[in-house]
Amino acid sequence: MKYARVVEGRFISRPNRFIAHVEIDGVDTVCHVKNTGRCKELLIPGAKVYLAVSDHPNRKTKHDLIAVEKGDILINMDSQAPNEAAFEAMTRLFPHALSIKREYTYGDSRFDLHLELPDGEVFIEVKGVTLEREGHLYFPDAPTQRGAKHLRGLIRCVEEGHRAMVLFVAQMKGVYAFSPNDATDPVFADTLRMAARNGVEVRCMDCIVQPDSMVIDGDVPVEL
Repeated sequence: MKYARVVEGRFISRPNRFIAHVEIDGVDTVCHVKNTGRCKELLIPGAKVYLAVSDHPNRKTKHDLIAVEKGDILINMDSQAPNEAAFEAMTRLFPHALSIKREYTYGDSRFDLHLELPDGEVFIEVKGVTLEREGHLYFPDAPTQRGAKHLRGLIRCVEEGHRAMVLFVAQMKGVYAFSPNDATDPVFADTLRMAARNGVEVRCMDCIVQPDSMVIDGDVPVEL
């Protein structure tokens, strides 16, 4: 996935989940934050950030904060980017897919992706991961009842004879493992382990991240 136009800035502050103050060309500019997670380990005063520029005339803010440098790692923190990147990667990951659909409802769940393969259906839920500690990824960075509900929905898909996967998209390179974040959300962590035991595929893939793009790359080992 690619952004049309991106500019560089320096993070100043984040008064709430939705907006941030960023210095752009020496000017304190109010920007939209495309991630409602905490991101406290990323949005540190003085951090170099990247912002997508919008020309939409009705927007209150012209800039979307989409990426941040954390040491030597460039991290995309746009919560919409993992779904876009995953959708683009499906034809490479599943070259024999007969159809690929987004936002597919099945039962009482809506999954990010649905694939029809020659041998059956695949239901996929995509989760973006931005929390990294010394090369190890963790999800979630805040409690998510919705995330656990998605996992239970995937378990039902398997019980009814379908293939199901939760795909954790690491919005960065330079990581070596992924684990559920027991300290932040033990319910999600336990539900993820239960899903794996019941046949749900748990996969994590990293991304090649540039200030103006993010492309899914290779697998990251999953440690449950």
